Amino acid sequence: MNFYSGKKSIWWKFSSILLTVVLVLSTAGCGSSGGKSASTLEKAQKKGTAVIGFANEKPYAYQGIDGELTGEAVEVARVILKKLGINKMEGVLTEFGSLIPGLQAKRFDLVTAGMFITPERAKDISFANPEYSIGEAIAVKKGNPEDLHSYEDVAANKSVKIAVPGGAIEYDYLTGIGVPEDQIVTVPEMPAAVSALEAGRVDVITATGPSLQNSLDSAKSPNIERVSDFEQPIVDGKSVKGYGATAFRNEDSDFVKAYNRELKKLEESGELLDILQKFDFTEDELPNGTTLEEVLS
Repeated sequence: MNFYSGKKSIWWKFSSILLTVVLVLSTAGCGSSGGKSASTLEKAQKKGTAVIGFANEKPYAYQGIDGELTGEAVEVARVILKKLGINKMEGVLTEFGSLIPGLQAKRFDLVTAGMFITPERAKDISFANPEYSIGEAIAVKKGNPEDLHSYEDVAANKSVKIAVPGGAIEYDYLTGIGVPEDQIVTVPEMPAAVSALEAGRVDVITATGPSLQNSLDSAKSPNIERVSDFEQPIVDGKSVKGYGATAFRNEDSDFVKAYNRELKKLEESGELLDILQKFDFTEDELPNGTTLEEVLS
């Protein structure tokens, strides 16, 4: 009896230990395979805050006189994020060329910088559907002393220097048309491009139409003028009319899907045009329902 009792006692101790081990392993298994970590969208919704990367380029994203973050891309994102339950945005000022690396490094949750959609960028990040379409523009010294009316004119005049913000799509357009790299001067942002033109370090600057116009309006320089009869670039037989969109990390497909759903509602209601018009865009620059897939096709 005593021997049996001893065996029974040992058995129950062993069973208890075995049961504990099984429960621990089961719990660990649920945590690693059955559980699912919150997505960027879910985390932002829970906190009520999204961190955005921007490049301080008017009219897309910039800090106003009062320090408030604003701009076309910012205000579109602000409305959409609120509809998704995210009422606050925190901006991280970043040079344009560092926006994609910063997004990938999780310095911010999304990029609202009016970034053009390109196949190369689409390999590294996920774009939402376009929120605007736009063409290019150039500005020169008063009187246009080099007689520049197109990117081809820049390529044909080897003494001409043109300023472009680092990482901007215009660099690809220029090289695609045949402008040598040694004629292209990269600058951190558009205000620096305007300063370079005023100082005579370059002969021409380029950006999208609204961005260039905003920069010129801010500078109020009597020595600089926009070229009114600029010829839109044709690269590889196609117009380079571009489309801009908000950017996300590739793994944030749920965020992109939710963002696109609300963006579509904004355009259909007319609210998107109302936002764009505040930043010198027109009805001609609406995306008209164009999708990311259509831009990349």
